Amino acid sequence: MTSDLHTRVTRLSLEDKVRLLTGRTGWVLHESPEAGLLPITVSDGPAGVRGTEATQQEHSASTPSPTAVAAAWDPGLMERTGRFFAAEARRKDVDVVLAPVLNLHRSPVGGRHFECFSEDPVLTGELGAAFVRAVQGEGVGACPKHFVGNETERERTSYRARIDERTLREVYLPPFEAALEAGAWTVMAAYNGVDDGVESNSMTDHHRLLTGLLKEELGFDGVVVSDWTAARSTAPSANAGLDLVMPGPRGPWAEGDALLRAVRSGEVPESAVDDKVVRLLRLAARVGKLDRDTSPAVEGEDERVVLREIGSRGHVLLRNEGGLLPVGVDGVRRIALIGPNAVDAYTQGGGSAHVNSKYLVSPAEGLREALPDGVELTVVRGGDPRRLLPVASREALTFVDMTLFDASGDPVGTPELDGTAFHVDVDDPRAVRAVVTAELRLTEPGLHQVEVGVVGRHTVRVDGEVLAEGGRTASDAEILESRHSHPDGPRTGVEVDAPRTVRVEIDLEVADFGGFGRGVIAQLRHLPPGPSAEEEIAEAVRAAEDADVAIVVVGTNDEVESEGYDRPTLSLPGRQDELVRRVAAANPRTAVVVNAGAPVLLPWLDEVPAVLWSWFGGHEYGHALADTLTGRSEPTGRLPWTLPRDHADVPVMDTRPDDGVLTYDEGVFVGYRAYDRDGREPHRPFGFGLGYTDWEITGALLDGPLPELDGGLLDGPVRVTATLANTGARPGRHVVQVYVEPPADEAGTTRPVRALAAFAPVRAEPGSRTTVHLDVPPRAFAVWDPATHAWRTPEGAYRLAVGSSSRAIAHHLSLDVR
Repeated sequence: MTSDLHTRVTRLSLEDKVRLLTGRTGWVLHESPEAGLLPITVSDGPAGVRGTEATQQEHSASTPSPTAVAAAWDPGLMERTGRFFAAEARRKDVDVVLAPVLNLHRSPVGGRHFECFSEDPVLTGELGAAFVRAVQGEGVGACPKHFVGNETERERTSYRARIDERTLREVYLPPFEAALEAGAWTVMAAYNGVDDGVESNSMTDHHRLLTGLLKEELGFDGVVVSDWTAARSTAPSANAGLDLVMPGPRGPWAEGDALLRAVRSGEVPESAVDDKVVRLLRLAARVGKLDRDTSPAVEGEDERVVLREIGSRGHVLLRNEGGLLPVGVDGVRRIALIGPNAVDAYTQGGGSAHVNSKYLVSPAEGLREALPDGVELTVVRGGDPRRLLPVASREALTFVDMTLFDASGDPVGTPELDGTAFHVDVDDPRAVRAVVTAELRLTEPGLHQVEVGVVGRHTVRVDGEVLAEGGRTASDAEILESRHSHPDGPRTGVEVDAPRTVRVEIDLEVADFGGFGRGVIAQLRHLPPGPSAEEEIAEAVRAAEDADVAIVVVGTNDEVESEGYDRPTLSLPGRQDELVRRVAAANPRTAVVVNAGAPVLLPWLDEVPAVLWSWFGGHEYGHALADTLTGRSEPTGRLPWTLPRDHADVPVMDTRPDDGVLTYDEGVFVGYRAYDRDGREPHRPFGFGLGYTDWEITGALLDGPLPELDGGLLDGPVRVTATLANTGARPGRHVVQVYVEPPADEAGTTRPVRALAAFAPVRAEPGSRTTVHLDVPPRAFAVWDPATHAWRTPEGAYRLAVGSSSRAIAHHLSLDVR
């Protein structure tokens, strides 16, 4: 096929070839009838296929977050998820899905933690490869991202990750290697830069990693695409190995015919352009967009069924004293459902992974449907932990209008507005200013709070009086740092004695967001009079006292976990810790559900009877949660990261670059490896998870002939066979985990106490036994030697630890490597 692709390239002029290498729009690539190339469509993202400008407002299935799926520790379930993504992509005419995210949970404060799989490279690599195989097996391209060293949101578009060669090879590259071995058709180059000890450059300009490693050493024959607006140079990025600049139609290759001029001047060889076009045509052939549309239809599962099951499978039971969960209906007549996330669950993280689903099953809706008619369910919030006011309701809005003006102050357009949160794309180049006028009808007596969130320079008036003016000129940073999602702005109190109308006028700039286009962003927010946080907590306590069982749903929200910023703290926002303790004191039968995508501190974890981690569950969250709480499904998840006890225990808490450089000082000691090295006791260890049945790993042995050293690596995997017994009263699932415990290295290389090498999910009926085989790959025993730039396996006595978490080891197996 390659020779045919090269022949097609010869049909194109240099201008035509260069044109293909920048997107036609934000999500669609250029076509070329001469080369037989049809438009290729790409879409975010990791937690659902949002679609393009034309389809992203249509319903998109909001899937459980990637970390939630990863928590099942089940490549088979990840493949099922990938096939569902492929079906969603074809439903939306999408050819390439910008997923999976293969960056690691280097620090629990990372803002995009929920988009990534794990703190461990083996778990991340296995699951990422499963997703790639499944999506591409249906003829839809996957795009592993963000290559590489993209583990923080602070200074996200400019920082340089300083990662030593060994750490890069042993920790951060293996997930991408696994995705390439699975046949990934595209890879996304990250915003950040990397200093690998030899070359220090932005990732879109990094020749050593894009060409030397990815394309030459690892043999990647697909397309390297920039993250959106990440490419900022012309010749350096083109020569480094970047193949496609997104989004279009602007960018450093297209604007001013920059790449065309660079080729003509000799800065960029035309052969490099030809190679990029060949890769693009190869992608087109793979997704069915060469000569004619042969993209296959993909039959997907019923989203209500599959997302409900996936969500429940990832739930992690952290504590269950006295078997409080699942909640039985015998003797239970009243259940109190309490907590801010019980009322307003956070089901997907913020930023580019967000999709627009047309419905959301709340915890209350899910539980009401699952419980018998005779069980009374009382729902109480118990306080609002949010910093910003809620967006004003449509019911309160009686009038809203927007007018666009040119530089002379003449009107040039009147876009239609829908609701009270405005993000209006402005294509008319004449428009430089917008005026939004809105009227809110306030009827309830008391003190109302009105707040206006604005992006860019502005003047805000309420009832004709200037409330605020100023702000800074907006740029693409508003999008990249997610300030557009929760814009700050002025707040005022409005005292209402009798129903009245409040008029709000927002005079603001039409902002230039760079590659994300031009537009107007503002939010009108309103909080009517209501009880204080203390009064709401007291109400929750009374509801708990009157209930047979109290279920408290706490967690984060879209102000806390999002692309664009890291978290300054791991504490739950607001007074949620106090709420849990006061409810638990009022009712000894209290179960707590944590609705968060990344670790939060749970100071009461060992004080309440039951704690369930439920992640961001997508739009079927309420059903999945009800299934787990009532026992229709078992929580089969295991923690894909380590749960810290306190801020002081976190190995990497500070993710701020120092003078633009973020040094990975911890080396290979990421997550649980650092806890083991330092002798710290986590609140719950990596791999931990209970269930509704009991398990015993009854035996483990080395199975078959042991491999021998051949050069720097063993010449084959080491097979471990483990036997398990389900000693409980119901069917269940377990995850067998194998860790390598290395000997001291005579060369002085410091290694983790133990590192995950293999894992396998198993299922068994009550009272039955099962056997599972796990292959420990040669690389699990090896270290990367920076002196020789190659893998080396230190000789000595190794142990394989077989268990149920990184700390719960049931058996040790010894083997001598010589």
